[in-house]
Amino acid sequence: MKSYGEVTAWKEIEAKTGVKIEFQHPAQGQLGEQFNLMVASNKLPDVVDYGWNAYPGGAQKAIRDKKLIPLNDYLDHAPNLKKLLEDHPEWRKMASTDHGDLIGFPFIREDVTQQVFLGPAIRKDWLDQLNLSVPTTIDEWHTVLKAFKERDPNGNGEADEIPILISAGELTFAGAFGTPNDFYREKDTVKYGPIEPGFKEYLATMNQWYNEGLLDKDFATTDAKMTDAKITGNQVGAAVLFLNGGIGKYMDLMAQSQPDFKLVGTPYPTLNPGEKPVFGHMDNPVTGIFAAITGSNQNVVGTVKFLDYLYSEEGKLIMNFGKEGETYTLVDGQPRYTDAILNNPDGLPISQAFRKHIMGATSGPFVQDVRHTQQYTTKPEQKEAMTLWSNTTQEKRMPPVSISVEDSSRYSSIMTDVNTFKDEMILKFIMGTEPLDHFDNYVEMLKGLGIEEAIQIQQAALERYNNR
Repeated sequence: MKSYGEVTAWKEIEAKTGVKIEFQHPAQGQLGEQFNLMVASNKLPDVVDYGWNAYPGGAQKAIRDKKLIPLNDYLDHAPNLKKLLEDHPEWRKMASTDHGDLIGFPFIREDVTQQVFLGPAIRKDWLDQLNLSVPTTIDEWHTVLKAFKERDPNGNGEADEIPILISAGELTFAGAFGTPNDFYREKDTVKYGPIEPGFKEYLATMNQWYNEGLLDKDFATTDAKMTDAKITGNQVGAAVLFLNGGIGKYMDLMAQSQPDFKLVGTPYPTLNPGEKPVFGHMDNPVTGIFAAITGSNQNVVGTVKFLDYLYSEEGKLIMNFGKEGETYTLVDGQPRYTDAILNNPDGLPISQAFRKHIMGATSGPFVQDVRHTQQYTTKPEQKEAMTLWSNTTQEKRMPPVSISVEDSSRYSSIMTDVNTFKDEMILKFIMGTEPLDHFDNYVEMLKGLGIEEAIQIQQAALERYNNR
């Protein structure tokens, strides 16, 4: 397909509103480059749907440069969006700059289960075979992974099992030690996980697992192709997987050759039994993508009214389900996808059929309907994983703060150096080429690279966010 104009949902929106949309798409792989070229020119499209924090200096600078028009003075022409933001004040904060300017029409995930997409998963058939339960603590994980290594759960008589497959940058287990691989907050104080004492404990645990052969010996270099080969080769006991591109994909791939193959999500691990996990992969309800009205737009009110229609009940239904009678029908008042999606006549898998007909599986200026997500993730194992992965407190998570225009280039420079050094050292600590006795030196090196200044910049950004 050459354009969103060919998508059933957008064609239906045009038919219902009488508005004709001309879509302009950048070449694949050149998104950032094309965006920067576009905003550097004087003539912009009427609406640009993008993550406006990518604008040099952020969305606030784009407003100051008259590249985009904030929605604050136009909300009376957008009753559907206005009500949503009034009913969900936190959504409004996430859709605003530090000065309180509304950036544009946001993509919103309405339910917490839609905000999780990735998490720890394990071979349930291997657990059953070894009479083990799904692990919840770090100690239970260690017990299970040792059993996977020593007790031949794939039954081929060879010691070829990879108990857990995690990529070099994957730090799902770090949260159990109270230190994510990023900035977080203790109440209203910003901290940086990789320099905290808990992070040393995490690295010590991963180093022990590596030495015991519980981690894949090639984990530093494993790519997506190798991951596919190892999982479908019946070698991997556990991994951090996507809901659809992981659990769903591998269970479909293995259904014929190995009917017993079963992956289930696990809770994010904790240190102590009964604790509720704090950290986990989770998106914000307001994702940071906005259909923003540009300074070149000659009909702002008309554009606002049109985009607001997408937040009405009818607009939401079309964007998420397409055309009634063609891509969905109403059953007891609830939208249900037809075979055009679920058993596509052209043989398209569900994920591609979605992209041909609806916008719910992509993004745009509308609310993603939870009823779409429930039909996208069809397997009970996926639904259970969504529930488990969304069961984290997230109380220490940073909200989507904005770095100030004045701080942006300095912050970017610091974090480029910090991330390069940190990522390299994490690998060395886990693989044992750098002894953990050197952890304090590593922290001092990060301080030398400016991490404390970056923490202060994040602290100021958090305070501005809280005051929006």
